[in-house]
Amino acid sequence: MLKGIVTVSLKQDVLDPQGQAVLHSLQTLGFPEAQNVRIGKSIEVWLEESDSQKAESRLKEMCEALLVNSVIEDYSFEIVED
Repeated sequence: MLKGIVTVSLKQDVLDPQGQAVLHSLQTLGFPEAQNVRIGKSIEVWLEESDSQKAESRLKEMCEALLVNSVIEDYSFEIVED
């Protein structure tokens, strides 16, 4: 069995209000060196597949079909042995 780890983040030109709120909180708590925060998500998908290239292809299809909103998000992924 293989595991796909997808990392999703907002595109650079998309406003990230959650990141801005976290940045403000960090600075208020005494972390002035924090200058920018972007919030993203990590998605783990276990694949019943032994061929890593096939798993990679299927995971990419999953990202494009459901897991990622390509209008406002970028993503990367890796396949690892579970």
